[in-house]
Amino acid sequence: MPVNVYECMFLLDTNKVAGDVPNAAKQLHTILERNSAEVLASRPWDERKLAYPVKNHKKGLYYLTYFRSEGKNVAPIEHDCALNETIMRAMILKVDPKHVDIMLQLARDEHAVALQTVTEPPPDENGLSDVPELRDMDRGPRRGSRRRDDGGKD
Repeated sequence: MPVNVYECMFLLDTNKVAGDVPNAAKQLHTILERNSAEVLASRPWDERKLAYPVKNHKKGLYYLTYFRSEGKNVAPIEHDCALNETIMRAMILKVDPKHVDIMLQLARDEHAVALQTVTEPPPDENGLSDVPELRDMDRGPRRGSRRRDDGGKD
């Protein structure tokens, strides 16, 4: 079987982590290694208030991990994550081979802005975006029917 690189975003219970992130990371690495995965990069990503409660928690710590493994090992990893009380959610994605190097480089950089910030193009003087697709979204939905210049004939 081919070996792939995967990205896993864990959502951890901040009450269980309780400031001991290295111990939580050790638990995550143990799950991965027990299932024949090689950890390539691993770090806390963001701690924030959640948009909606997850398992009755309003806050969580996102922890980003990249690992190398065979595809057959992903299901057992997901199963072990579901059994771990510290992990509220886990999402595993296969990384396209052409993006592996840059993704790992960013994940290993403690000050990587690309992982933390999404910027939008600045608006023009009318408050509308310079990108045509975004400009149309700025205007809101269109209402009413559109008049046809050809008199309505097909």
